[in-house]
Amino acid sequence: MTIPILYEDDDILAVSKPEALAAIPERRGQGGSLVEVLCEQRGERLYIVHRIDKETSGLIVFARHAEAHRRLNRQFETREVEKTYLALAHGVIAEDTGSIDSPLRQFGSGRVAVDPERGKPSTTEFCVVKRFGSHTLVEARPRTGRRHQIRVHLYHLGHPIAGDPLYGDEATRRGFTRMMLHAWRLELTLPSGRRLAIEAPIPESFEAALDTLRRASG
Repeated sequence: MTIPILYEDDDILAVSKPEALAAIPERRGQGGSLVEVLCEQRGERLYIVHRIDKETSGLIVFARHAEAHRRLNRQFETREVEKTYLALAHGVIAEDTGSIDSPLRQFGSGRVAVDPERGKPSTTEFCVVKRFGSHTLVEARPRTGRRHQIRVHLYHLGHPIAGDPLYGDEATRRGFTRMMLHAWRLELTLPSGRRLAIEAPIPESFEAALDTLRRASG
């Protein structure tokens, strides 16, 4: 398996993760993971800074040494990192832009749900990129870093992500071979002090689904 390298220097490594590959080893030990593949191929230790869901494709950044790890972790903790995802939502979202400010709580099953009383503060901003006949492509910017945040927030809005195996019903998944969520862009400050924006190209599997919708909507 060849993992596309998007950017690297002495401090960080940015790659594009394919969908259906776990970012880190899974608890049940099912198959390999992105970090294991990269460490073996490159012959070096990589430090995990953040992660994306197994079903999500796109950009992940690793630190290459302990000091870079510390600095990058701090940026994620203080929300200095700008993250942008592309998500294809089921249904037509009427608003051009919006902010979903709904507390999220994780349950023992691994599922996450909106819980106004016991949930942790969670905010996702979005803007519509394209409306199709029965779907809406949005840019989603999570301002907090909760598990499954974008997936649950869009589901709560009544527009679950197309192909999502966990949030939504059979109609949401019908016709899609993958979950239509892609970690597209990340902007952060390098340990050197330089601000850097990195983008992960949209995968063929994602583009193919969009092309089908474009043809269907004329």
